[in-house]
Amino acid sequence: MTAILANKIELEYESFGREADPAILLIMGLGGHLTRWNLELCDLLVARGYRVIRFDNRDCGLSTHFSDAPVPDLRALQNGQPVSLPYTLDDLVADSIGLLDALGIQQAHVAGASMGGAIAQLAAANYPERVLSLTSIMSSSGNPALPAPTPAAATALFAPLPRQRDRESSVADSIARYETLESPAYPTDCGRLRQLFTDEYERNFDPRGVARQLAALIANGDRRSLLQTISAPSVVLHGAADQLIQVACGEDVARNIPNAEFRIIDGMGHDFPVALSQVIGDAICAAAHRAGQR
Repeated sequence: MTAILANKIELEYESFGREADPAILLIMGLGGHLTRWNLELCDLLVARGYRVIRFDNRDCGLSTHFSDAPVPDLRALQNGQPVSLPYTLDDLVADSIGLLDALGIQQAHVAGASMGGAIAQLAAANYPERVLSLTSIMSSSGNPALPAPTPAAATALFAPLPRQRDRESSVADSIARYETLESPAYPTDCGRLRQLFTDEYERNFDPRGVARQLAALIANGDRRSLLQTISAPSVVLHGAADQLIQVACGEDVARNIPNAEFRIIDGMGHDFPVALSQVIGDAICAAAHRAGQR
């Protein structure tokens, strides 16, 4: 892993595979470090002939944090009131394109998960010359009429953090939230989860950064009109058991992107089980195939 200057900030990234191979840019979701894109998936994509790039979004992991910026009033944002933001979702899109620029990559296949799916959608809409294909995973269109998270999922997302912010308390809290949202048919081993969240805590535990990212996502609003302009071959992937961003949200994304293919995975929640690495990799490669590569 290494840091690179992109869009006037530092982004921590990791690249797998040969530089000469077609690039796949993986964009993670809210508060998720680049390591949420598991190595099994990255290795699978490399074996299929792609260069794979994963990175920490701004305000996450080892990329630039906006620590001097206040946390926006999320409740006011949700109520439609004007709120000052330190950055917007379009800035995170520009970070992704800036990373490609910094790496000398003219075009890439782009896959994003959850908030990262929204970023990937906007990249495909606003930078069509840069995005060869789009894979939107467990994301939404921002349509306000879509179902909200289930009460359990909303609690996992919005519940206050534990009073103790030491490593053990924070890791235990992260595991509990994850287990509420994870795939019921593909549970992740507790030891693997503990290692994942311990690593994230030690890389950079920044709840205020997550809140600033969430504010940018909420403020972005309804993306349907932009989705309708996307020309890149697109695959929309969603878990049937997703409680946080329910499957109707994925259906709406696919409905609004011209000629998008919609794939539902039974038993998948709002996470990336290692057991589904091939299924997820197949979806990303299917979008790339439709673009005429590999």
